[in-house]
Order: sequence, then structure tokens, then C-alpha cells
Amino acid sequence: MSVNITILIATLNCESSLQNLFDSLLNQTDPNFDIFISDGLSTDKTVEIIKSNQKKLNIKFQSVSDFGIYDALNHGLRYVLNGYYLVVGSDDTLNSRTIENYFSILRSFPADIICTCILQNGRIITPKKRLGWLYGMPGITSSHSVGMLINRKLHDKFGYYSQNYPIAADQLFIKTVVYGGASVFHSKYVSGEFSVNGISGTDSLSLITDIFRVQFVTEKFKFLQIILFILRLFKFYVFKCIFSK
Repeated sequence: MSVNITILIATLNCESSLQNLFDSLLNQTDPNFDIFISDGLSTDKTVEIIKSNQKKLNIKFQSVSDFGIYDALNHGLRYVLNGYYLVVGSDDTLNSRTIENYFSILRSFPADIICTCILQNGRIITPKKRLGWLYGMPGITSSHSVGMLINRKLHDKFGYYSQNYPIAADQLFIKTVVYGGASVFHSKYVSGEFSVNGISGTDSLSLITDIFRVQFVTEKFKFLQIILFILRLFKFYVFKCIFSK
């Protein structure tokens, strides 16, 4: 089976972390992958760092105005015409055998989505099954960034990432395609480290709200999702009160 893997990266003023990501890509045991970067008109040294690594990693990139990370990823998907893609945040890193392992799985299990474990805050997060009603996307797959190889053809059938969900458009897309019949393979290897320094990790209230919107439109029992949303808000409020003292 001959397939292509493209790494999609959205950047915006990330000079402090980007080289660490590039170093992890340079250390891959299988160098047979493409890289496309969609930069949102960075004003720091991000573009300079990209250009300094461009030949070593065969990077293709554009620097244009966008409407957030999912709009940037949609720009990248118009470049990726076939094969599979892996979203990686500018402050994430991949283990050295990640691309090799993804290819190995695809040769035996050419599923639409390949899920892996990730390292987050020092903990290994394992892909789950049949718990979408409770955890959303992580309850049926894995982390969208680092931990999920996605068949590009799914976007031909289900469309691009929605601009109506600024934090959880990935959750809406993945839940829609999985519930729509996409095949998923759950792997036990750790593909890399997912950073929690992005907006999804720093703006908890917005994340809770956006995920509720996704859960409400993708899950059957709406009242249950309202109850879970209220419980998450209460947990957030208690946690904030404790740590704000």
C-alpha cells in the first residue's frame, strides 16, 4: 500500500517553540512525509525559522491572513489532495518513530482514522471507544493534534472544519465522520507530546462552552448533555474559586 502523509502546521508568532517541533521532525526515523505550514502573518521570527528549516525538511508554506487555527488548517487541506494528514501544533513534538509507526499501521490496518496515545502534562492519554457521549471526541478517538492520522478523503464527503466553532471545530468534524461511518483504528503507541499552552488549554470556560455546543448537535440525548454541561461549569467555578484565593 502506497500512501502519502502530510504534516499540517498552523503558526502565528510561535518563535519560542517552533524549532523544537522542527527538531523532532528532523529526527524522524522515516523521512517520507510532506510538511505544509499555514502562517497567519506572524510578526515575530516565525517565518524566518520556517525558511531556515525549509530545505532540510522540504517545507511548503504560505503566510496569509486567516480567521483562526481551523481556517488555517482548511488552507492546508486545499494543498493536501490525497493520502493522510497529521495535525501538529507549533508547540507540540513528535517521537522519533511516529511517522514510521503510522506507516506501519496503515500497511496492516488502512482505516480512515488512526488513533494513538499522546503524552500530555506528563501523563499518557490512551484513545477511548464508545464514550463520545461523555468525553466528546477523546471518548471515541484521540487528540486531534499529534494523536490522529486522518484520511484526506473524509473532507471530500463531510466538508472542511467549521468556522462556527473557534475551539472545538476538530471535535465536531471528527465526531461527525466517526458517527457517519468512518473506520477507526486504536493504537497503543505514544506518538508525541501534546502541549496545553494553546487556547484550548488556557481558556477553559470557552472550551467547555464550545464542546457543549458540539455535544448538543452530535449526541442523541440532549438533556443529558445539558446536565453534563452544568456539572462542568460547576466544577470550573469551584476550581477557580479554590485557586484564586
